[in-house]
Amino acid sequence: MTRTADRSLTLARTRAELAAARASVPGPVAVVMTMGALHEGHAALLRAARARAASVLATIFVNPLQFGPREDLDRYPRTLAADLDLCREHGVDVVFAPGRDEVYPGGEPAVRVDPGPLGEVLEGASRPGHFAGVLTVVLKLLHLTRPDQAYFGEKDYQQLVLVRTMVRDLDLPVEVVPVPTVREPDGLALSSRNRYLSASERAAARCLSAALRAGAAAADAGANPEAVLAAARAQVRDVGLDYLTLTDPDLAPVTGPGPARLLIAATAGGTRLIDNQEILLRSAGGGA
Repeated sequence: MTRTADRSLTLARTRAELAAARASVPGPVAVVMTMGALHEGHAALLRAARARAASVLATIFVNPLQFGPREDLDRYPRTLAADLDLCREHGVDVVFAPGRDEVYPGGEPAVRVDPGPLGEVLEGASRPGHFAGVLTVVLKLLHLTRPDQAYFGEKDYQQLVLVRTMVRDLDLPVEVVPVPTVREPDGLALSSRNRYLSASERAAARCLSAALRAGAAAADAGANPEAVLAAARAQVRDVGLDYLTLTDPDLAPVTGPGPARLLIAATAGGTRLIDNQEILLRSAGGGA
């Protein structure tokens, strides 16, 4: 276990170092789980945690279980020095940055968390096994860090819903706290994968947030769900659309007026991007 140059931040690399660091900080303790390559979206999570908790713990681990065989595990950016600087800037007390063997000492786990039917739709349909990998590592990190609060961004909305469901169904003693999506000035949702985009691909990717804004505007004007989706779809161009869908806040089918969630996934060049937005449906059927 090592102290960084700023003595207020402890870097733990092993389970034993994490346990010692965790025992030394006062509660309530908040955790922010990341795969590194931190940006302003992660900073927003850290600020939200810092505002409510006495101590903040961040994890940095590129989890191999949630990557498919043709996905970007090997090229996923790893920027630990810069990540520690950002954590230090935002008052993080402990950073747990383990190696693969530290998280999975017996190799790939034989027992994994089954996300259930909700893990097989949307991102789960396009990335089979993804959410089993996500929930397995989240559960392990919750056990290892023992937080009172865990902060997750709304950009990965399906992940947020599944983590919340796992915590509820397995009676885990932690509060899951959502944090709104942070966007770049052009509307693109912040993501570590944005750095893969060329200038032309980035320009094309702006249509994802444009589609969400158009759908939200249609909903505000009283459009029904079909018209909301049509307004959003009209903005999608120059990307490979995977899905554009409208659900209730728990990702179930929309059944009437009220809060809803508009979700989109598309590929710009070779980079898969996701985004979503909360909207308020004022009409359940018929015209606007």
